[in-house]
Amino acid sequence: MFTEHFNFSAQPFQLTPDHRFLFESDEHSRAIAHLKYGLQQNEGFIVVTGEVGAGKTTIIGHLRESLDRHKYVSTTIVSTNLKSEEILRMISAGLNLSPGAEDKASIILEIESFLHDCVRRNKRCLIFVDEAQNLSMDALEELRMLSNIHVSGIAPVQLFLLGQPQFRRTLSSPDLQQLRQRVIASYHLGPLKSDDTKKYILHRLQRVGWQDRPSFTESSFDLIYKYTEGVPRRINTLCSRILLYCYLENIDAIDSDVIETVAHDLEQEFAQVLDDGTNRDAVTTPEPAQPASKPSSVAPVPPVAVEAPPIPAPQTQAVAAQVSEPATMEMSGLTAEGAIQRWKHVIDLIESTPVEVFAQLGQSHHEKASAFQQNAPSDGTDKKGNADTRTFKKLLLLILEEYLKGRPNLNHR
Repeated sequence: MFTEHFNFSAQPFQLTPDHRFLFESDEHSRAIAHLKYGLQQNEGFIVVTGEVGAGKTTIIGHLRESLDRHKYVSTTIVSTNLKSEEILRMISAGLNLSPGAEDKASIILEIESFLHDCVRRNKRCLIFVDEAQNLSMDALEELRMLSNIHVSGIAPVQLFLLGQPQFRRTLSSPDLQQLRQRVIASYHLGPLKSDDTKKYILHRLQRVGWQDRPSFTESSFDLIYKYTEGVPRRINTLCSRILLYCYLENIDAIDSDVIETVAHDLEQEFAQVLDDGTNRDAVTTPEPAQPASKPSSVAPVPPVAVEAPPIPAPQTQAVAAQVSEPATMEMSGLTAEGAIQRWKHVIDLIESTPVEVFAQLGQSHHEKASAFQQNAPSDGTDKKGNADTRTFKKLLLLILEEYLKGRPNLNHR
């Protein structure tokens, strides 16, 4: 779309690494210098780490492109979530060796034979391993064993390991001490600085024939750096969308407003497909259900302290005393686990308390005692009263459960 609109010869900000667009910033220039130094040592490992999208693959592509094909033969391994034997098979395939070898020993013998042949032809073999942070300890050990191969005092193979920052922690493992001793050069590739970010953008635009259309204000470069933090791949993503926006809106001047608009749109798009868990409760937790009847008269309120009625039966009095106790507990300052246990205790007490106790709630002490003694049926039962009280008990449980919605799940059922 916008490539034709702005008369570009190609897309200036594609995400696929392309060494032809390499911008030798201060960071990238130092990384390349370390690679070339390691290459001149003719042995061992060279390690380059960096954040996702920092440009590690691009500088390796640049290095490989600059190699004299009469002196070097090379291969790059990009699928690294492999077992030890599988990494050897990938190397064998990358060097175009015979696929006939079936067992691990045969693969190693085939690679050794190839390396001997390289020495006879005065060539060296370079193995580049991208995404090295995914390598298992066994796979790294196999690579170390390859570096042990020598032919007439010459190390015919060098290995370049490129990985994300966590690979540095992997290398610090005591199990990899022998491999660390063979690392002759290493570098951590950081993000671009603010001034290099501007130069990077202009460099890529000029590579595709940009003629100051669309134009950029100085403040727009500062905002691009702010939103991308100088990471090349993130710069490419944002700038590509900026050019698309300019094409769709027929804009030829990129200012702060354009950057803010496009950056906001990108954030919104990512928010729709990503879930970091911060809004999960707000999205998935339903609103508390209202009681079926008289919703305005039954409000979800915290449990209040109640005074149990004096009931003649000793066992019932004990239960009534238990009802009063947890309701007056202080819930603040508890750990989550302690609060859950106390809420469970409250619910268990309500469910196990005889309905006669609830029949007396809300009355004065004198009224409760009188009502219990005067209204007690001669046969010891009051079916209607008990039915009403059971209903009240269920309603009380419902109120408590509604109040607890949104708190830690008690799973008391």
